Amino acid sequence: MTKNKSNSISSSKKEMAQAESDSVIAGDVLQFGKMMKKLLNNKEFSDIRFIIGPNKKQIYAHRCILAARCAVFKAMFADKPNTGDNNVPFVLSDMSPEIFTALLEFLYTNCVTLSPKTAIDVLATSLEYGIDDLRDLCVDYLQANISASNACDVMQAAVTYNQNDLKENALAFIEDNTVEVLKSKNFQEISEDTLVNILRSSKLTIDEIDLCKAVKDWAAASSTLNGKQLHEVARDAVRQIRLPLLKADELKVLEEENNNDHFLPVDSFSYAWKLHALKQGEKNNILSTCRRGTVSREHHKFLLKEN
Repeated sequence: MTKNKSNSISSSKKEMAQAESDSVIAGDVLQFGKMMKKLLNNKEFSDIRFIIGPNKKQIYAHRCILAARCAVFKAMFADKPNTGDNNVPFVLSDMSPEIFTALLEFLYTNCVTLSPKTAIDVLATSLEYGIDDLRDLCVDYLQANISASNACDVMQAAVTYNQNDLKENALAFIEDNTVEVLKSKNFQEISEDTLVNILRSSKLTIDEIDLCKAVKDWAAASSTLNGKQLHEVARDAVRQIRLPLLKADELKVLEEENNNDHFLPVDSFSYAWKLHALKQGEKNNILSTCRRGTVSREHHKFLLKEN
């Protein structure tokens, strides 16, 4: 073995031994975050300026921090190199100052201040800017703070932004508190896709006749907002209503009402009357399956029978 080769092996062993003895010792993380937060929107030593929202609020920041923490900002700055003149701002007219500040707070401190008012918008921004850790914090916050008044908003966000865990948790809350949630103002504002996701559940704690009324109230609000006919705004949603669960006299009343507004499809009534006539359910058809909150009716014993 040559002398140089021997020295190289010896050096490698020393480096390995040094690596084995090295340890990362964390200091006071909270204190670090507190100090870093002082840099938020601090004009001193900043080298970049943003104009945020329709009111054009100025927010100061530091390129190196944003680029190191977020690939979107890094790409943004690459397209517009630093000239040392932060008098030329980045304009983000569709972002609110409150949400942008929350985004910067996370990038600077790895913490974020959330509220029921901001959490969903911060979630949307975290997805737009590809910041997974911030997304996870928003999801955790929303899951921990679901209530009857905001459950529909949380469910809407979960569907819109394809957040399956959040969707699962929001739906579980809605299932346990269906009547109260469907009376909330926010229920009237959800999209039809979100409504369909809710109506597909067999764990809703509400009777079908009440659920049908709630869906019709939702459609009336949506119809007024969109300027469309009642039946036009709920084409998919109404097909999730389980008419076979209703008694014959309930079906008759509903069918008579339906002659005026054509809210429910004719074939849905035909299917319900068919099961009543046959006195049996249909295998694998969820429309003849009772929900958790379905009030028991005499003919339900026939629905348990299958072809």
